[in-house]
Amino acid sequence: MKRINISSEAPWEDIVGYSRAVVIGDRIEVSGTTAMVNGKVAGIEDYYLQTKIILNKISESLNKAGSELSDVVRTRIYVCDISKWEEVGKAHGEFFKHIKPAATMVEVSGLIDKDLLVEIEVTAVKKQ
Repeated sequence: MKRINISSEAPWEDIVGYSRAVVIGDRIEVSGTTAMVNGKVAGIEDYYLQTKIILNKISESLNKAGSELSDVVRTRIYVCDISKWEEVGKAHGEFFKHIKPAATMVEVSGLIDKDLLVEIEVTAVKKQ
């Protein structure tokens, strides 16, 4: 099957060696996505806002891959403070209330920048 790499054009993609998303056949894997916008953390100290920013970025990546949020079958959510799950869950629900992908949320000890609070990755399957 043909492989298509989707770039976010972030400079660290080449340094670390990854793509924002990879398409193989009808499957799309979107890398862990954070609230980094133009090299700066957006939504500092706001779990809800960071989650919304992230899911908008993921939606854009899916669109570049010829897909959309309704094709998402799994989300993986990493949070720095699990007690903030309701804020993250509220934002997630605003995007996925009717789609209802399989989802996981886990607490992690930290992300690549101390101001990043949430990281999300998704798997999508394009409709045939």
